[in-house]
Amino acid sequence: MDATAIAAAAAPAPGFGHFIAQSDAVGKFLLGVLVVMSIASWGLILAKGVTQFLRGKRSMTFLDFFWNARSLDAVQAELNTHGARDPFSHLSAHALHAQAHHARYGAAKLSEAGTANDFITRTIKKVLDEETTQLESGLTTLATIGATAPFVGLFGTVWGVYHALLAIGMSGAGTLDKVAGPVGEALIMTGIGLAVAIPAVIAYNAFTRSNRVLSARLDAFAYELHSFLTLGEAPGAGVQTATVRPLKPATAN
Repeated sequence: MDATAIAAAAAPAPGFGHFIAQSDAVGKFLLGVLVVMSIASWGLILAKGVTQFLRGKRSMTFLDFFWNARSLDAVQAELNTHGARDPFSHLSAHALHAQAHHARYGAAKLSEAGTANDFITRTIKKVLDEETTQLESGLTTLATIGATAPFVGLFGTVWGVYHALLAIGMSGAGTLDKVAGPVGEALIMTGIGLAVAIPAVIAYNAFTRSNRVLSARLDAFAYELHSFLTLGEAPGAGVQTATVRPLKPATAN
């Protein structure tokens, strides 16, 4: 076995470990950025996924109770007992409190100015804005990771190819086996960037669609709730059959 064969056998096999070992500070920094992005992305995906599942389950439970309640007093009693744990119960609790507060104290402050209808409307709008903000929390981070991770990986690839070509040029060995290994290793960074970005983009689109559907349902429920509190019946209740009884408005304590 000649010296060339011995040197080839002793040389480390190209791969991820060899790529990390021969990377400079910039390459390691870019890899660290991608690792942090991946951890943040999966943390947000898991946290928002669990939160979304629990929110949907609790919302269905509350809506089933709400539409089968005999009056808004029963809804208020349920909220006093178990509290508001989902967007629909949160909206109902604040709207019922606004109705009772205005009936008891009237327009004592500028924030309560106007009729009871005006005060309830402002309260409902405020809660809807709060729920929308809460639903969208974390989505900006997911969108940023999905948009920037491929470019961070591409930057790492370009940086790795640049140093690989410099090393090949200094060694004077321009054969295919000497070029393909280092360049192929540099492409690992692009693959890592895509692996980080793809789950973030998929999760962002899924959460955005789910939030859009929930917001539409919440808007429709807010309209119904406002009608119950101000009119004592749901919109179109006048054309309901006699077997359908509208909810009675809650009495002010």
